[in-house]
Order: sequence, then C-alpha cells, then structure tokens
Amino acid sequence: MKIAVTGGSGRIGHWIIQDLIDHGYDVINLDQKEPEKSLCQTIITNLTDLGQVVGALFEADAIIHMGSIPVAYSHPNEVVFQNNVMTTYNVLEAAYLLGIKKVVMASSECLYGICFSKHKLSPTYVPIDEAHPQLPEDSYGLSKIVNEETAEMMCRRTDRQIIALRITNVITPEIYQQFPNFIYDPSRRENLLWSYIDVRDVASACRLSIEKSYLGFQAVNLAADETCMAIKSSELLATCYPTVTDIREPIDDYQSLLSNKKAKQLLGWEPQCNWREEVNKMKVKPF
Repeated sequence: MKIAVTGGSGRIGHWIIQDLIDHGYDVINLDQKEPEKSLCQTIITNLTDLGQVVGALFEADAIIHMGSIPVAYSHPNEVVFQNNVMTTYNVLEAAYLLGIKKVVMASSECLYGICFSKHKLSPTYVPIDEAHPQLPEDSYGLSKIVNEETAEMMCRRTDRQIIALRITNVITPEIYQQFPNFIYDPSRRENLLWSYIDVRDVASACRLSIEKSYLGFQAVNLAADETCMAIKSSELLATCYPTVTDIREPIDDYQSLLSNKKAKQLLGWEPQCNWREEVNKMKVKPF
C-alpha cells in the first residue's frame, strides 16, 4: 500500500512517515518544501490548488493529511481559515475523484474552544469527550469544525473512511527536558487542560486508522492517559476551573481531562509514551 502524507516535511509529519516506513509501507510526502532529512519521495505540492493535489495523489492508496497552518494567530485569521479549509477540501475532493477510500486528517481539540479562548472558556464537563460542545472563538478552531463537516459530507457522498484525529498539544522527545519547569504551575498550561500527546503516539494512531476499515466518518480525541502535571487532576480543576462540577469519570489521580477512550476502543490504540518516563530517561529529576 502506498500512503501519501501531506505536510510530511513538518514537525509531526517526519515521525508519521518514519513510523509508516518502519511498518513496511510505501510512502510519499506532499509538502511545499523539502524535509530536513529525506525519508521518502517528496512531491512539492501546493495543497490550495486542487489540480496539483490530484496530480500528486494519483498513485496513492490512502492519505494522511497533516498539511495545514497548525496553530491560531500565527497568520491573519482569514489566512488560517482559508488555508486550512481549502487544503482539506482539496485533499478530500481529490481522494473522491481518484477513488482513494481511506483518509486520516488532523483535527484538533481546539475546536472545543478552550485552548484559544479570549474569555477563559470553561469545559462544560470533564473529561471532555467527542460529544462536548464546540465553541471556538478563533478561525483555527472554526476551520477544524468546517473540515470535519466536509469529511462527513464526503462520506455521505460515497463509501469512504475518514478518521479525524482531534490532536492535543504534540510533544517531540526533546521537549520533555522542559517539563520540570512547569509541572507544579497549573497556570502554565491550563488553556490546554494540561493535556499532551507524544508525537510517536500520534504516528501510531495515524497508521492504525489506515489499517482499520468500514468506519465511515469518525472523530476521535488523541491525548495521553495522564496530564503533563505533577498535580492531581482534581486539584488542577478546582484551582483553575472551579465552576466545573459535571465530572463524568474519576479524576482523583492524574487522569487526562481530555478523554481518549474512543480512540482506544475504535482504533485499538494505546499511548506508549508518558512524560515521567521520558524525563527520567533524560536524567532530569522532576520531583
């Protein structure tokens, strides 16, 4: 099977491509730039141009779509929205035109609205699952909602499988050395609800999504099992979000406030990396 990875020259795409290669897949990278380290063929592609996308994907059997502006406010709002919506539309439309039946796409927990809220939006309930209200105040979160609606439309049109991974804050291995600087300060990462996901666990979730069949459209949260803090989750919530009283699962330990239960059940995925082990590997004492 040949899998196309859009945005494969980026911080996350590199790890996805390596994981696919390690598991025996043929991979091509679609990006606007060459990667720092070449792992496979790269086709320089402007994803906002449908014709280029169709041409680049001509021989692909499946797509992992990571090519987008990855954060709010790094560009003007209209640029973020237009780029993220149209690149996703073009990838999904090209998949339809070419008969590609499996797509994995990067969504985000930012569509729930808490991450980039200007007014400190609180969760409606915790842990946040995929049914939680989506209340973004930014064009990035809005673009993710539109992209998921586009994916659902494509699945209504034909028998495609599209998995939208609502990815939380992605951590690459070198970033773990920074964790001891904030693990006792709830204010440092409260807008993320202290959630994180190791990039290697993102890569495995992408691959497992491709290996599944007949799921139609599905949106799933992707987060580690625990928060990135050395403070128990109940204390974090009481300190920073005291008005949240709808607690639907135990949070008496360090449980993540972003539920990953659906990803585990649907994909057979389990996060393999946690920050405590990674920090200990670096011989940085976190406690």
